[in-house]
Amino acid sequence: MRYAFLFTGLVLFTALALLLTGSSGCANIVPPQGGPRDTIPPVLLKAIPGDSSVNFSGNKIVFTFDEFVDVQDVYNNLLVSPLGKTTPTVESRLREITVKLKDSLEPNTTYALDFGKAIKDINEGNIMKNFRYTFSTGPYIDSLELKGTVLLAENAKTDSTLIVMLHTSADDSAVAKEKPKYVARLDGKGRFHFKNLPPRTFYLYALKDEGGMRRYSDEKQLFAFLDSAVIPSVGKDTLTLYAWSKKEPVLPLVSAGETGPRNRPAANAADKRLKFQTSLNNNQQDLKTDLVLSFESPLKNFDSSGIGLFTDTSFTPVAFKVEKDSTHLQIVLKSAWQEGTLYQLVLNRDFAEDSSGRKLLKTDTLSFSSKKKADYGNLKIRFRNLDTASHPVLLLLQADKIMAAYPLTAAEFSQSMLNPGEYDMRLFFDENINGVWDPGSYFKGKKQPEKVKPLNRKLALKPNWTSEYDIDLNL
Repeated sequence: MRYAFLFTGLVLFTALALLLTGSSGCANIVPPQGGPRDTIPPVLLKAIPGDSSVNFSGNKIVFTFDEFVDVQDVYNNLLVSPLGKTTPTVESRLREITVKLKDSLEPNTTYALDFGKAIKDINEGNIMKNFRYTFSTGPYIDSLELKGTVLLAENAKTDSTLIVMLHTSADDSAVAKEKPKYVARLDGKGRFHFKNLPPRTFYLYALKDEGGMRRYSDEKQLFAFLDSAVIPSVGKDTLTLYAWSKKEPVLPLVSAGETGPRNRPAANAADKRLKFQTSLNNNQQDLKTDLVLSFESPLKNFDSSGIGLFTDTSFTPVAFKVEKDSTHLQIVLKSAWQEGTLYQLVLNRDFAEDSSGRKLLKTDTLSFSSKKKADYGNLKIRFRNLDTASHPVLLLLQADKIMAAYPLTAAEFSQSMLNPGEYDMRLFFDENINGVWDPGSYFKGKKQPEKVKPLNRKLALKPNWTSEYDIDLNL
């Protein structure tokens, strides 16, 4: 009876197995359904010694996290304050990160380890951002701070790749010869924040540190400095630094308009034709600018008598002047353009020869029309709280390129015959009234750069229409 019961159970078990696996007798393997993707960064469980420890005397710190972790690009991510001579050794193993300090620690000093984006989990690469650990070799943690913003003087924008530095030496050359005492990063809005500072005098700088030297070594570096020494406090107003670099060309006060594409395609050795491009836009000449011919190669020979300018199909001669630029790559033709007029530019075969010996194959005639006054828009702006004593200049820009610039001598500004389109507006303060934006100078007179104030208003100009705006500069 017992064997019959066992036999019956075995038969039932086999039948059930066959039913579940299907008639083929092969199991259908169904992979387990995964849960939601892990998006949570590592969480610190403990630190030995603990965060904000005082009377610290060791050289090793161990951090334990809730999951397996790794460290990346320690040299660029880890900031140690005060800055030492040698970067600490950072090692990761399973859920632990160990930091070994190589420098001798100063007495009665608060230290901070800012890991930036160095710590991430191994599985998903979630970054533990802005993890900061502090300790003190003395009996208390310093709590003073300095905070502020770094703006680019030329356009009032920000560059989050700059670093901000605190030096303790009043010597002007310290920023070029010595490493700073403290370093801070900028966030996406150009803000910096030094924490856990002692009550002492500092000198504040910012710079583009592409070489990792944390020194000001080249005037082409973006650089900024605060005019006076500063002492950290609690809850003090934010500071503003204006960064600049020496470069050419500087912002022009009188814009020159478009001169056509400057990229020069590779020349075909078999093509002996002289090639050039014009500044015409849609085969139309701007009434306010010159006609520019841009050549692929510098001109070796040029004969201005080989150029003629005429109107209409009757070829009535028109007065004009011709200039060749210093690079021998452009010819500028100046004339008092009449609106809505058909022009004929005649170029004789031998009017020009480039450095490759190329000329026109035959006399060429370019036909184009000038714009009408109705094609342009007009602008009127009433400024409130405008300080004309600071010599403001209104800049009109498209895609960050200055299209026009006008000195402002009164609170009301009007200008006619502007090209239609959308513009950004800025005010440039021309302190020395020389017509260009001037960068600062640190080692020669410690002069701050001239500043630019963005006007957070989009300017929309329509053809044959006067656009009017009221702008309060205090808003």
